[in-house]
Amino acid sequence: MVRANSVLREVDAVSRSVGELIAARQAAGSTPGARTDAARLALVVEGGSARGAYSHGMVMALEELGLLSCFDAVYGSSAGALNGAWLLCGRARGSERAWHADVVRRVISPARLLWGGRVVDTPFLVHSVYGHIVPMDFPAILANPVTFHPIGTDAASGAAVDLHPYLTDVAALQRALRATTCLPILAEHPVELGGRRFVDAGLAEPVPIRTALAQGATHVLVLRTRRADERAGAPSGLENRIVTRFLSRHAPGVVDTWLTRVEVHARDEELLAGHPAVWQVRPPLGAPTIGRVARDSRTLLRALALGRAATTDALAPYLPAVAPAS
Repeated sequence: MVRANSVLREVDAVSRSVGELIAARQAAGSTPGARTDAARLALVVEGGSARGAYSHGMVMALEELGLLSCFDAVYGSSAGALNGAWLLCGRARGSERAWHADVVRRVISPARLLWGGRVVDTPFLVHSVYGHIVPMDFPAILANPVTFHPIGTDAASGAAVDLHPYLTDVAALQRALRATTCLPILAEHPVELGGRRFVDAGLAEPVPIRTALAQGATHVLVLRTRRADERAGAPSGLENRIVTRFLSRHAPGVVDTWLTRVEVHARDEELLAGHPAVWQVRPPLGAPTIGRVARDSRTLLRALALGRAATTDALAPYLPAVAPAS
């Protein structure tokens, strides 16, 4: 009991540190380039393919609360990068349509694997869904003073790479969004950007906390797509063989990253749990477990709502005008 109380106090101290910084910046109308404090506040958004419904709801809440300008940078891996982009372009609240059945079932279709097609059609998602069906304001992302840092896994080295330096125009931004979500086998082959080739960020850094801290973040709000009682499991022997064979052919530098990623993820969880200035917001206990290629729109929309409520509830104590969602 003593140990449990100690852990709770540590968690409360971290949330106060980050929460109070957010509250102070909002109250002061602080914006990037005109800060009165020396902190660097990063928003980090976890990936997870269809699990991204949770973090999509979370960024909706941040937009509703008017908190984007409180951050100095947004880091995202895979689906987390897509959701970070929605927040940065100011259209997160109006993008729920992207999780409706007709869109989800066009983007994700396991049956396509039978004839060699993409299970997850990321080019359709980025260019058609985000271009026309649920329009994303790409120029607004590039112009935002809160900098955008989608992560990719380098096909030659297996390392996590911040794609921010490659975001030179709309076409490059769209390629970066495809690169960060380029799931081996399930999506397209490695995506070229700036003369390099990239696959899904989740292989090297599914929660881009190491990159954010290495780039000087002093405070971090992390939006998670896994519950506190949910951990990434090791792949089966068959999955290991299939993915390793694919990577050996198309992204050889990623083979070791794939084979050691469970251990790396465990170390990242320790970092996230133990860092004194990292505050995590997660889906609530009892929330649905969502697989990478889940397509049930009712479950995904529920996850969206749960993520939205979890974020509002977490921030409510620091923003007096905000009532808890639940």
